Amino acid sequence: MIRQALREWDYLAVSSAAGELGVTRAQADGLLAAARRSTLGGADGERVLVDGGRRLRAQQVVGVLVAEDVTLEILPKIDGDAASARTRLVHMLAAVHDLKIDAGPLTDLGWQSRDFLEILIRLFCDKLAAVLRRGLPRAYVSREDDLPALRGRLDVVRQCTVLAASPQRLACRYEELDADIALNRILKAALVRLKRVARAPETRRRLNELLLIYDDVSLPSRAALPWHAVALDRTNAGWREVLGFARLLLGDRFQTTSAGDGRGFALLFEMNLLFEAFVGHSLRRALAGSGASVTLQGPPDHALHDLTLGRPLFATRPDIVVTRAGRAVMILDTKWKRLTSSTEDPRRGVGQADVYQMMAYAQVYGCRELMLVYPHHAGLPQPAGSLTAHAIANLDGSCLQVVTLDLTAPATVRDQLCTIIGPLDQAIAS
Repeated sequence: MIRQALREWDYLAVSSAAGELGVTRAQADGLLAAARRSTLGGADGERVLVDGGRRLRAQQVVGVLVAEDVTLEILPKIDGDAASARTRLVHMLAAVHDLKIDAGPLTDLGWQSRDFLEILIRLFCDKLAAVLRRGLPRAYVSREDDLPALRGRLDVVRQCTVLAASPQRLACRYEELDADIALNRILKAALVRLKRVARAPETRRRLNELLLIYDDVSLPSRAALPWHAVALDRTNAGWREVLGFARLLLGDRFQTTSAGDGRGFALLFEMNLLFEAFVGHSLRRALAGSGASVTLQGPPDHALHDLTLGRPLFATRPDIVVTRAGRAVMILDTKWKRLTSSTEDPRRGVGQADVYQMMAYAQVYGCRELMLVYPHHAGLPQPAGSLTAHAIANLDGSCLQVVTLDLTAPATVRDQLCTIIGPLDQAIAS
């Protein structure tokens, strides 16, 4: 099994013989096929990988592609080596999915030697094994059966009709503790799915051991996963995090997973959406207790109103809106791209269309505080935080800030946001 890793927008050589720096044409075709089968790939898979003949180029999607004899790991373009990029990506996903990842177990995961998928599988196995020590969850399930002795209540109608000529059998209705419940079915589906793609012998062994515990649990298809039927309460609240991990691995709103026909697998995340969700989650924590609410992807509105037809046109939907007392007080748009220094470009790489979009938000939502949020990187001479602030022409009291966040320590992003918006939030509240 050939394992390759590259960053967003980087290239992977395609040659006649696979090696440390590339893959064969057949392996490249397998990776492209896996990309095409994922919903993030588009019709030709070029939203994930672009085929340039002698090389493949990664796009703005990260994760893992697995073909017949090759694994390609695409990592975010974050400062640091591959192990650091994996660590930060896992922490961002954990934050968005409300997963607790302790520092202790992380040191034993082999961030340098294992790829992103293998690390996620190991973390899932660790968390599942920990909660299983308290036993497999069960619930009372209603049963109906014809038994030689009464159990539960007698079904009089069935007894007097269907079993009228068989008095030795009793039509019983009863409840029985059963492990074949929605929660266990989802977790078994996750284990089976991961077993198909795990490569390390130790990881496969752990998955097999966990699957033995779920031997009496039925396996639903991915389309029939009973997410809506899972009921978590005080008695089984410890399973909430494991269920969140299963949701992460089985697919969610900013990722795609696919097993295809057995010849390929993809676990992919669109970095634009993941960065937006991560910033929104961190902002909620930063504003907790302030009386403000944070909404992602909304609330929707419209830029224009057709005077002839009497209907709104040109829908608007900001990435993140902070509201207080029902009024938008701050709008943030996240951009997963690298800014430049002011010496290279006076605009620092901020797109003109992005500025126009923020001006439209200010007008439509009656909001005067706006931010464009970018990831920080070592090529910027200034530290992370508010880089520039601008007044919007002919809009009194408006302020558009260009902000960067340092992702080298994702756990500090909440504090970074507190520092950036703290004085601003106090001014709005007063």
